[in-house]
Amino acid sequence: MIWQLKLAYFAAILNAAVIGVTFLLVKLTLTFANPLDTLTYRFAVAFAILLVAALAGFVKPGCRGKPLLSLLLLASLYPIAYFVLQTFGLQHATSAEGGIISAMTPAVTMIFASIFLKEKTTLMQKLSLLLSACGIVFIYAMNGTSDWAHTTGTVLLVLACITLAGYNVLARLVTRHFRAMEISFFMVGVAFFSFLAASLGTHAAAGTIDAFVAPLASSVFIALIGCLGVVQVATTFMANFILSRMEAAKMSVFSHLSTIIAIGAGALLLQEAVTWSHLCGAAMIIFGVIRVNMPRNFSATSPKQLQQTKKVRS
Repeated sequence: MIWQLKLAYFAAILNAAVIGVTFLLVKLTLTFANPLDTLTYRFAVAFAILLVAALAGFVKPGCRGKPLLSLLLLASLYPIAYFVLQTFGLQHATSAEGGIISAMTPAVTMIFASIFLKEKTTLMQKLSLLLSACGIVFIYAMNGTSDWAHTTGTVLLVLACITLAGYNVLARLVTRHFRAMEISFFMVGVAFFSFLAASLGTHAAAGTIDAFVAPLASSVFIALIGCLGVVQVATTFMANFILSRMEAAKMSVFSHLSTIIAIGAGALLLQEAVTWSHLCGAAMIIFGVIRVNMPRNFSATSPKQLQQTKKVRS
């Protein structure tokens, strides 16, 4: 239905805007706790919200007779792998760089779609993908290639981008069997228990359980984690809803808005340096991704189709 498609586009814009802000929030939480602990608390809040919603009858997860293996694979890509790579990456990179690199997601999504969904790409699309990749290389080359920590952060953020693209493609298949809320409940639950086990196991082995609970003494940390938990539920649900109504490549284009917001928030609130190389690299990435998607739009009105349309009208 048309209203559902319009709602999906509105949700895509809102989802992209919220994700842009999360780069800033994650960066702030890392001043209180290590990446694994922040992820545990973040998904604890998110799972608690969904659990309350389920007990109240607003969420009715039902997975009997459905392909749970595909749902488990989806959850392993996002949120587990994606947020581990993103959070550890932001330890060594700025939130602005996180937003810039995430703009590559639409291009990588199209590559995966061509491989796994057999969608064809043109020469212009391939060249546009190369331009986007060059944008990341340019940012990396101009901002401290000798800094091993920064290099690690950049690599992790790129891997997070690739992981998210894999999720975008796989989610298109999974949403055929599960409702958006079912997927969201399962994904958040699996992520919470996975992060909790890993975090407690790491602290138990090192004898630092007190460090796990120490951040809870800060009201600022609790507020940040609360915000991230709410945002996690909202963005997970919106993403699954959008992908049930819209193609993966189309949805991923909205990540450009996340990039702009992440750059602006990092510069204004964290006083992060946004250099001319960041802006040039971001422009290369975004322009390349836009060109990747343009042929799809133009293909609907190709010269051959235009001639056919004229014949029909005449």
